[in-house]
Amino acid sequence: MDFLNALILLLNYIFVPALAYGSQLAIGAIFVTLIYGILRFANFATGDMMSFGTMIAILFTWYFQSIGLTLSFLPTALIAIPFAILFMGLYMLIIDKFVFKYYRLNKSPPVQLAMVSIGVMFVTQAVVRIIIGPSDRRFFDGEKFLIRANEFKEMTGLNEGLAIKSTQVITIVVTIILVSTLFWFLNKTKTGKSMRAYSDNEDLALLSGIDPKKIVMITWTIAAILATIGGVLYGLDKSFKPFTYFNNMLPIFAAAIVGGIGNPFGAFLGGYVIAFSEILLTYAYKKFFMYVLPESMEPDGLIQLLSTDYKFAVSFSILVIVLLYRPSGIFKGKIL
Repeated sequence: MDFLNALILLLNYIFVPALAYGSQLAIGAIFVTLIYGILRFANFATGDMMSFGTMIAILFTWYFQSIGLTLSFLPTALIAIPFAILFMGLYMLIIDKFVFKYYRLNKSPPVQLAMVSIGVMFVTQAVVRIIIGPSDRRFFDGEKFLIRANEFKEMTGLNEGLAIKSTQVITIVVTIILVSTLFWFLNKTKTGKSMRAYSDNEDLALLSGIDPKKIVMITWTIAAILATIGGVLYGLDKSFKPFTYFNNMLPIFAAAIVGGIGNPFGAFLGGYVIAFSEILLTYAYKKFFMYVLPESMEPDGLIQLLSTDYKFAVSFSILVIVLLYRPSGIFKGKIL
């Protein structure tokens, strides 16, 4: 019985949250690796672009809720996502036309484009704060529990309860569908193969008749889908606060680099590596060891390797270690 309680404790506080958080990081990491692999620069505006898409989704969610349009037991934000993607895609194409296009046509070095993306980051962050404000915002109907801790205790007779939110399940399911669709698109469709060819060798791709304008437009469109869905899933699971998305830039980049920058599948796995590392190293294991150890060996302290205040230090440490010992990441940095 104590073993089951310990297992449920880990499921409730580590594995379920890490799966949801890892899915959100994975989508953001694929966004980063797609831009790097095809447009050849590190987009430091990733977090704030996710914030922008989420903001649009929140505004549409509030509107739909005000007119009584909901999805019953599912979050209303799911209806708002297509509209948010449309606005996000338009915003990204405008940014590309008036900012990135100039540097791309002039063959500017990747470092210069990365610095330009920082400027885009601050502008996007300012736009979001002006429109929706810096305060914490919630999707009012976003937190719905499929299993509540008290109900689980009553059903099983265990001391520990398992709580699973609908948003966590939605996050994992949507991520699997989205990533599977993206991989199929890149590997099986003519457009996806053109994008991969453009990524491998731009000059050879141009000689083969591939239209670079079309590739750029499709890349930003896919990026808009990833940024919006990833941002909304994070907002549903936790809450929306513009600065939080800015902070997520570090674990997202760490996930992309751990997986192999430029490799979507590596970025996908990297998201879960970072998420599980952060949560495993910052969780307090005292209660867990109280279940699995004899009473005479029960710990007095929290048995916590790192405080939750140092969560991002975990991402940074993993990033540094990977860059020092395996710069190419888990997989070779190449579009699949």
